[in-house]
Amino acid sequence: MIPEVFLPADILLPANVDFHRWSVIACDQFTSDAEYWQEVERVVGDAPSTLRMILPEYYLGRCDETAATAKIQQTMRRYVDDGLFRTLEQSYVYLERRLVSGVVRRGLVGRIDLEAYDYRPNTDAPVRATEGTVEERLPPRVRVRSEALLEIPHIMLFLDDAADAVMQCAQNVAGAPVYDFELMGGGGHLLGRQISGAGAETLKRVVAEVVGANAVEFAVGDGNHSLAAARNCWMEKKQYLTPEQAERDPARYALVELVNIHDPAITFAPIHRVLFGTDAACWLQEAEQQLYDPNGREITLLAGEKQCKLLAKGETIGTLIGNVEQFCRTYLERHGGEIDYIHGDDETVMLCSAPNSCGVLLPPIEKEELFASIANSGPFPRKSFSIGLGPDKRYYLECRKIQ
Repeated sequence: MIPEVFLPADILLPANVDFHRWSVIACDQFTSDAEYWQEVERVVGDAPSTLRMILPEYYLGRCDETAATAKIQQTMRRYVDDGLFRTLEQSYVYLERRLVSGVVRRGLVGRIDLEAYDYRPNTDAPVRATEGTVEERLPPRVRVRSEALLEIPHIMLFLDDAADAVMQCAQNVAGAPVYDFELMGGGGHLLGRQISGAGAETLKRVVAEVVGANAVEFAVGDGNHSLAAARNCWMEKKQYLTPEQAERDPARYALVELVNIHDPAITFAPIHRVLFGTDAACWLQEAEQQLYDPNGREITLLAGEKQCKLLAKGETIGTLIGNVEQFCRTYLERHGGEIDYIHGDDETVMLCSAPNSCGVLLPPIEKEELFASIANSGPFPRKSFSIGLGPDKRYYLECRKIQ
């Protein structure tokens, strides 16, 4: 029997609220943009909002984080005690997100079993991270979740479903809309429809059939640090539970949005490497020597006005990026300088054309190779690729009790 990893949940939705003011973007977006978060504050005002139940990373180091965490937990309790929520019992939510570009991205909200997830590199868990996890980023999230009554997901989980069976099934069995509104901050439009009862059972079976033969059933596309914090909280809590208690404890699960990696609205863009304040000519010479593999994949080396193509070593696209990252880091340790991570080919070429600057244009990641790379060589190095634009990231909306 295939273990059930992605399940329906008792999903909480606010009743009688302005969804436009309720739903705000993920906490790890616009981390240096004061104006963005000031505008969110202005739009929300004193209305009930997920803004009051998160700590945007922009404020880390700029506020009393202990006091902010306590206020978040108090707000969750107040919202529940005031009867703000209604419950969609044992349901999924099928959603359609129309991005500003006009493209529609389909998703499915449900709960993932944290026993099936591991973000560490050498794991055989069915749910894995796409990129390396930075342990230092976990404590603020752990502090919020460990005593929180509710969770609010911005986690996006990838499904490798070339035939699109899961989302077609979800679209067919979805019922009446439970929300339908314009997101703030250029986020586009969001429509959600409930799936429950026989429809949820049918959908659960289709998901299990699609992922059952895969070494990696699901890969975390966005929100890996939040999911990692949820896992750490669960691993700590379950030490004090009996097996029977652990089986049914709500903290064992995390609410996520499942998205098919083959959805046309999902786009990957490489994140390139640029080195500043170093000997570019020497770097180019060493890169050609140390990264070359006649059976490798093509990258572009940039040093001042020089550009050259190179077949770079790496059994998978993930190991190729890891080899480039390791070479750049080692070079800087010996020769000095700094590294930055740049979106966009043209900007990278421009930056590398300056004196004492150099870098690498990395190849794009094909959708068909992402799951295979994770299965064969583990998570990608941090800052390997980006998924869409900032305003396209997931917004907080649905909640679930975890206490």
